[in-house]
Amino acid sequence: MQYRLMKSPRNLVFILLAIAVASCKKEKNNGHAGNLVFKFKFDSTQARLNNIGQPSNVPSGNAAQSPVFNKMSVHYIELTSTALVPLGQGAVLYRAPETTTGGSTAIDFEKSTFAGNNETFFTIPLKDVPAGNYEWIRVSLAYQNADVKFKVDTTVLGITINQDFVGTLAGFIGFNTYLKTFKVKNQSLTVNGNRKQGYWGFETVLTGGGFTYPFITSGQAPEGATTVVNPIFATSPIPQGSCVVTGAFVPGKLTVTGNESGDIIIEVSFSTNKSFEWMDIVPDGRWEPSKGEQVVDMGIRGMIPTVK
Repeated sequence: MQYRLMKSPRNLVFILLAIAVASCKKEKNNGHAGNLVFKFKFDSTQARLNNIGQPSNVPSGNAAQSPVFNKMSVHYIELTSTALVPLGQGAVLYRAPETTTGGSTAIDFEKSTFAGNNETFFTIPLKDVPAGNYEWIRVSLAYQNADVKFKVDTTVLGITINQDFVGTLAGFIGFNTYLKTFKVKNQSLTVNGNRKQGYWGFETVLTGGGFTYPFITSGQAPEGATTVVNPIFATSPIPQGSCVVTGAFVPGKLTVTGNESGDIIIEVSFSTNKSFEWMDIVPDGRWEPSKGEQVVDMGIRGMIPTVK
Protein backbone atom coordinates (compact mmCIF):
# COMPACT_ATOMS: atom_id res chain seq x y z
CA MET A 1 0.00 0.00 0.00
CA GLN A 2 2.76 2.45 0.86
CA TYR A 3 4.56 1.74 -2.47
CA ARG A 4 1.40 2.29 -4.53
CA LEU A 5 0.66 5.53 -2.57
CA MET A 6 4.00 7.05 -3.46
CA LYS A 7 3.56 5.99 -7.09
CA SER A 8 0.10 7.60 -7.35
CA PRO A 9 0.42 11.05 -9.00
CA ARG A 10 -2.85 12.24 -7.44
CA ASN A 11 -1.84 11.25 -3.92
CA LEU A 12 1.60 12.73 -4.42
CA VAL A 13 0.02 16.10 -5.29
CA PHE A 14 -2.11 16.00 -2.13
CA ILE A 15 0.98 15.23 -0.02
CA LEU A 16 2.97 18.11 -1.54
CA LEU A 17 0.06 20.51 -1.01
CA ALA A 18 -0.25 19.46 2.64
CA ILE A 19 3.46 20.02 3.18
CA ALA A 20 3.26 23.46 1.56
CA VAL A 21 0.27 24.52 3.71
CA ALA A 22 1.97 23.32 6.87
CA SER A 23 5.11 25.20 5.91
CA CYS A 24 3.16 28.41 5.28
CA LYS A 25 1.40 28.13 8.64
CA LYS A 26 4.73 27.61 10.38
CA GLU A 27 6.26 30.66 8.71
CA LYS A 28 3.22 32.74 9.61
CA ASN A 29 3.32 31.68 13.25
CA ASN A 30 7.02 32.45 13.49
CA GLY A 31 6.68 35.79 11.73
CA HIS A 32 7.79 38.98 13.51
CA ALA A 33 4.83 41.36 13.73
CA GLY A 34 6.82 44.26 15.21
CA ASN A 35 6.85 45.97 18.60
CA LEU A 36 6.77 49.49 19.94
CA VAL A 37 9.82 49.77 22.18
CA PHE A 38 10.42 52.51 24.76
CA LYS A 39 14.04 53.12 25.76
CA PHE A 40 15.34 55.60 28.33
CA LYS A 41 18.09 58.15 27.90
CA PHE A 42 19.37 60.60 30.53
CA ASP A 43 20.92 63.78 29.16
CA SER A 44 22.51 66.47 31.33
CA THR A 45 23.08 68.71 28.29
CA GLN A 46 19.41 68.81 27.24
CA ALA A 47 17.54 72.09 27.80
CA ARG A 48 16.48 72.84 31.37
CA LEU A 49 12.77 73.68 31.22
CA ASN A 50 10.12 74.86 33.66
CA ASN A 51 6.57 73.59 34.19
CA ILE A 52 5.27 75.14 30.95
CA GLY A 53 8.17 74.02 28.79
CA GLN A 54 10.15 77.29 28.75
CA PRO A 55 13.90 77.60 29.45
CA SER A 56 14.51 77.93 33.18
CA ASN A 57 17.40 79.18 35.29
CA VAL A 58 18.06 78.22 38.89
CA PRO A 59 16.23 80.72 41.16
CA SER A 60 18.25 83.12 43.27
CA GLY A 61 18.99 81.63 46.66
CA ASN A 62 19.00 78.09 45.33
CA ALA A 63 21.65 75.92 43.68
CA ALA A 64 21.41 72.80 41.53
CA GLN A 65 23.43 70.02 39.97
CA SER A 66 23.00 67.42 37.24
CA PRO A 67 22.79 63.99 38.93
CA VAL A 68 24.25 60.84 37.38
CA PHE A 69 21.18 58.67 36.89
CA ASN A 70 21.31 54.97 37.66
CA LYS A 71 17.73 53.98 36.89
CA MET A 72 14.18 55.24 36.61
CA SER A 73 10.63 53.95 36.81
CA VAL A 74 7.45 55.37 35.33
CA HIS A 75 3.81 54.94 36.26
CA TYR A 76 2.02 55.67 33.01
CA ILE A 77 2.62 56.03 29.25
CA GLU A 78 0.08 57.65 26.92
CA LEU A 79 0.13 58.72 23.26
CA THR A 80 -2.03 61.59 21.97
CA SER A 81 -2.78 62.77 18.46
CA THR A 82 -3.03 66.50 19.23
CA ALA A 83 -2.46 69.01 22.02
CA LEU A 84 -6.21 69.11 22.63
CA VAL A 85 -6.61 65.56 23.92
CA PRO A 86 -7.36 65.58 27.69
CA LEU A 87 -5.23 63.53 30.05
CA GLY A 88 -6.29 59.88 29.92
CA GLN A 89 -8.22 60.21 26.64
CA GLY A 90 -5.34 59.18 24.38
CA ALA A 91 -3.88 55.72 23.79
CA VAL A 92 -2.85 54.53 27.26
CA LEU A 93 -0.23 51.85 26.67
CA TYR A 94 1.22 51.25 30.12
CA ARG A 95 0.20 51.63 33.75
CA ALA A 96 2.28 50.39 36.65
CA PRO A 97 0.72 48.22 39.39
CA GLU A 98 -1.14 50.16 42.09
CA THR A 99 -2.32 49.32 45.59
CA THR A 100 -4.55 50.69 48.36
CA THR A 101 -2.64 48.91 51.14
CA GLY A 102 -1.45 52.25 52.50
CA GLY A 103 -4.93 53.80 52.39
CA SER A 104 -5.36 55.87 49.23
CA THR A 105 -4.43 54.57 45.79
CA ALA A 106 -0.67 54.54 45.28
CA ILE A 107 2.03 53.16 43.02
CA ASP A 108 3.11 49.74 44.30
CA PHE A 109 6.87 50.28 44.37
CA GLU A 110 7.60 46.65 45.16
CA LYS A 111 6.11 45.65 41.77
CA SER A 112 7.61 48.49 39.73
CA THR A 113 9.79 48.08 36.64
CA PHE A 114 13.09 49.94 36.26
CA ALA A 115 15.47 50.84 33.44
CA GLY A 116 18.81 52.61 33.21
CA ASN A 117 20.42 54.76 30.54
CA ASN A 118 19.95 53.31 27.02
CA GLU A 119 17.92 50.43 28.46
CA THR A 120 14.46 49.27 27.39
CA PHE A 121 11.70 50.04 29.87
CA PHE A 122 8.58 48.78 28.07
CA THR A 123 7.69 46.85 24.90
CA ILE A 124 4.23 46.38 23.40
CA PRO A 125 3.23 44.61 20.14
CA LEU A 126 2.35 47.20 17.50
CA LYS A 127 -0.83 45.28 16.75
CA ASP A 128 -2.00 46.24 20.25
CA VAL A 129 -1.40 49.97 19.68
CA PRO A 130 -4.38 51.84 18.16
CA ALA A 131 -3.54 52.91 14.60
CA GLY A 132 -3.03 56.62 14.18
CA ASN A 133 -0.69 59.59 13.96
CA TYR A 134 0.61 60.64 17.37
CA GLU A 135 2.16 64.02 18.04
CA TRP A 136 2.64 63.89 21.81
CA ILE A 137 3.63 61.45 24.52
CA ARG A 138 2.84 61.67 28.21
CA VAL A 139 5.03 59.83 30.69
CA SER A 140 4.14 59.85 34.37
CA LEU A 141 7.42 59.58 36.26
CA ALA A 142 7.46 57.54 39.44
CA TYR A 143 10.99 57.01 40.75
CA GLN A 144 14.57 58.01 40.08
CA ASN A 145 17.80 56.69 41.50
CA ALA A 146 20.87 58.86 40.97
CA ASP A 147 24.26 59.78 42.38
CA VAL A 148 24.73 63.35 43.65
CA LYS A 149 27.65 65.31 45.05
CA PHE A 150 27.56 66.95 48.47
CA LYS A 151 29.87 68.55 50.99
CA VAL A 152 30.31 67.84 54.68
CA ASP A 153 31.86 70.51 56.89
CA THR A 154 31.27 69.52 60.49
CA THR A 155 32.79 67.89 63.57
CA VAL A 156 31.45 64.54 64.77
CA LEU A 157 32.74 62.90 67.98
CA GLY A 158 35.74 65.18 67.95
CA ILE A 159 36.58 64.36 64.32
CA THR A 160 36.43 67.21 61.83
CA ILE A 161 35.27 66.36 58.32
CA ASN A 162 35.60 68.99 55.61
CA GLN A 163 35.43 67.46 52.14
CA ASP A 164 33.22 66.52 49.19
CA PHE A 165 31.47 63.15 48.87
CA VAL A 166 29.15 61.32 46.52
CA GLY A 167 25.89 59.80 47.70
CA THR A 168 22.93 58.00 46.16
CA LEU A 169 19.49 59.59 46.08
CA ALA A 170 16.27 57.58 45.75
CA GLY A 171 13.63 60.10 44.72
CA PHE A 172 9.91 59.27 44.64
CA ILE A 173 8.31 61.75 42.25
CA GLY A 174 5.08 59.90 41.45
CA PHE A 175 1.71 61.18 42.70
CA ASN A 176 1.72 58.72 45.62
CA THR A 177 3.88 55.66 46.35
CA TYR A 178 3.34 52.75 48.71
CA LEU A 179 6.64 51.63 50.23
CA LYS A 180 7.50 48.69 52.44
CA THR A 181 11.29 48.49 52.76
CA PHE A 182 13.37 49.84 49.90
CA LYS A 183 17.08 49.88 49.17
CA VAL A 184 18.73 53.18 48.23
CA LYS A 185 22.04 51.64 47.17
CA ASN A 186 23.39 49.15 49.69
CA GLN A 187 21.36 50.22 52.72
CA SER A 188 17.61 50.09 53.24
CA LEU A 189 14.85 52.23 54.74
CA THR A 190 11.56 50.89 56.12
CA VAL A 191 8.38 52.91 55.59
CA ASN A 192 5.34 50.60 55.45
CA GLY A 193 3.09 53.35 54.19
CA ASN A 194 2.28 55.85 51.43
CA ARG A 195 4.56 58.74 50.55
CA LYS A 196 3.57 61.74 48.44
CA GLN A 197 5.55 63.24 45.58
CA GLY A 198 8.92 64.57 46.70
CA TYR A 199 9.82 61.91 49.29
CA TRP A 200 13.43 60.82 49.12
CA GLY A 201 15.99 58.52 50.67
CA PHE A 202 19.71 59.26 50.72
CA GLU A 203 22.70 57.00 51.36
CA THR A 204 26.44 57.57 51.50
CA VAL A 205 29.61 56.50 53.25
CA LEU A 206 31.53 59.21 55.13
CA THR A 207 35.23 58.86 55.84
CA GLY A 208 37.46 60.84 58.13
CA GLY A 209 40.02 60.45 60.91
CA GLY A 210 40.69 56.90 59.83
CA PHE A 211 37.06 55.88 60.30
CA THR A 212 34.24 54.94 57.90
CA TYR A 213 30.64 55.93 58.61
CA PRO A 214 27.81 54.37 56.59
CA PHE A 215 24.98 56.90 56.61
CA ILE A 216 21.36 56.82 55.45
CA THR A 217 18.47 59.24 55.92
CA SER A 218 15.23 60.38 54.31
CA GLY A 219 13.29 63.58 53.78
CA GLN A 220 10.41 65.26 51.98
CA ALA A 221 10.65 68.06 49.41
CA PRO A 222 7.94 70.74 49.66
CA GLU A 223 4.55 69.65 48.35
CA GLY A 224 3.87 70.80 44.78
CA ALA A 225 7.47 71.98 44.26
CA THR A 226 8.54 69.17 41.92
CA THR A 227 8.90 70.46 38.36
CA VAL A 228 6.63 68.70 35.85
CA VAL A 229 7.24 69.89 32.28
CA ASN A 230 4.07 70.27 30.18
CA PRO A 231 4.40 72.48 27.06
CA ILE A 232 0.68 72.07 26.29
CA PHE A 233 -0.59 73.03 29.74
CA ALA A 234 -3.00 75.58 28.23
CA THR A 235 -4.97 72.94 26.31
CA SER A 236 -4.17 69.74 28.22
CA PRO A 237 -3.50 70.49 31.89
CA ILE A 238 -2.47 67.83 34.40
CA PRO A 239 -3.50 67.57 38.07
CA GLN A 240 -1.18 69.14 40.63
CA GLY A 241 0.87 66.57 42.47
CA SER A 242 1.12 64.24 39.50
CA CYS A 243 4.33 63.89 37.52
CA VAL A 244 3.01 63.54 33.97
CA VAL A 245 5.75 64.96 31.75
CA THR A 246 4.71 65.83 28.17
CA GLY A 247 6.86 65.95 25.03
CA ALA A 248 6.44 66.22 21.25
CA PHE A 249 7.74 63.47 18.97
CA VAL A 250 10.74 64.17 16.76
CA PRO A 251 11.11 64.11 13.88
CA GLY A 252 7.45 64.83 13.11
CA LYS A 253 4.81 62.42 14.38
CA LEU A 254 4.76 58.78 15.37
CA THR A 255 2.69 56.86 12.82
CA VAL A 256 1.27 53.45 13.66
CA THR A 257 -0.66 51.52 10.99
CA GLY A 258 -0.89 48.11 12.63
CA ASN A 259 0.74 46.49 9.59
CA GLU A 260 4.36 47.06 10.59
CA SER A 261 6.70 44.11 10.12
CA GLY A 262 9.53 45.45 12.30
CA ASP A 263 10.05 47.31 15.54
CA ILE A 264 9.60 51.02 16.12
CA ILE A 265 11.92 52.29 18.84
CA ILE A 266 11.09 55.39 20.86
CA GLU A 267 14.09 56.89 22.61
CA VAL A 268 12.67 58.88 25.52
CA SER A 269 15.36 61.37 26.47
CA PHE A 270 14.97 63.01 29.88
CA SER A 271 16.70 66.26 30.75
CA THR A 272 18.73 65.88 33.95
CA ASN A 273 20.20 69.36 33.47
CA LYS A 274 20.51 70.70 37.04
CA SER A 275 17.44 68.71 37.97
CA PHE A 276 18.46 68.29 41.63
CA GLU A 277 17.91 71.63 43.38
CA TRP A 278 18.34 72.79 46.97
CA MET A 279 18.34 75.90 49.18
CA ASP A 280 21.89 77.25 48.98
CA ILE A 281 22.23 78.59 52.53
CA VAL A 282 26.02 78.63 52.24
CA PRO A 283 26.28 80.36 48.83
CA ASP A 284 28.94 78.19 47.29
CA GLY A 285 26.89 76.09 44.83
CA ARG A 286 27.58 72.87 46.75
CA TRP A 287 24.90 70.86 48.51
CA GLU A 288 25.64 70.91 52.24
CA PRO A 289 22.86 69.05 54.08
CA SER A 290 24.76 69.38 57.37
CA LYS A 291 24.19 73.16 57.06
CA GLY A 292 20.43 72.74 56.71
CA GLU A 293 20.32 72.99 52.90
CA GLN A 294 17.00 71.34 52.14
CA VAL A 295 16.05 69.67 48.85
CA VAL A 296 13.39 71.72 47.04
CA ASP A 297 13.10 70.06 43.62
CA MET A 298 14.15 66.87 41.87
CA GLY A 299 11.85 66.95 38.85
CA ILE A 300 13.01 65.99 35.36
CA ARG A 301 13.62 69.15 33.30
CA GLY A 302 12.16 68.10 29.96
CA MET A 303 11.51 65.14 27.70
CA ILE A 304 12.28 64.55 24.01
CA PRO A 305 10.80 61.37 22.45
CA THR A 306 12.63 60.45 19.24
CA VAL A 307 11.28 57.94 16.73
CA LYS A 308 14.07 55.59 15.65
